[in-house]
Amino acid sequence: LPPYEILPGELSMEEMPPSTTEVTQSTTVVVEEPPPPRDHIVWSLFTTLYGNFCCLGFLAFFFSVKARDRKMLGDNSGARSYGSTAKCLNITALVINIVIVIIVVIVV
Repeated sequence: LPPYEILPGELSMEEMPPSTTEVTQSTTVVVEEPPPPRDHIVWSLFTTLYGNFCCLGFLAFFFSVKARDRKMLGDNSGARSYGSTAKCLNITALVINIVIVIIVVIVV
């Protein structure tokens, strides 16, 4: 809204010169927070139960729980680190299990 001024007593509205109004534009910046880091706890749980070669699934589950704890405390960098370690362990266990299944199928 334009600023309002008090009219002097001897002036009427008809005698007032036309005023210029200023138009201001505002810009709204929306800052999106990055998504929380993933902890891969479900994947680690299934790796622990179904493909626990050399306890890699158990280690992945351990790091997933640590990642979830860090995420709840608000330490996103620690949660990201533990989550990526759990992901690497899960991938390693999955690849080893696939290789073992392929070897068993070829031998049989």
